[in-house]
Amino acid sequence: MEKGKVSKAQRRATKNWEESNPERKRYLRYRSNARTFARHWAVDEDIDELLEIYKNENPNARKKEG
Repeated sequence: MEKGKVSKAQRRATKNWEESNPERKRYLRYRSNARTFARHWAVDEDIDELLEIYKNENPNARKKEG
């Protein structure tokens, strides 16, 4: 009997997906890490700094029109 709860076929499929989608895998890992940090360890100063970085440096942030 195999160790663990995941079949060999599922492990192979997961590995293939991860190899085919490295950018998406990185994005999901970073998002998960950020959420964990925000939920468990961040203090007000950390959140303020992150929001400033987002507003000023992130190219994905919506720019206010006007």
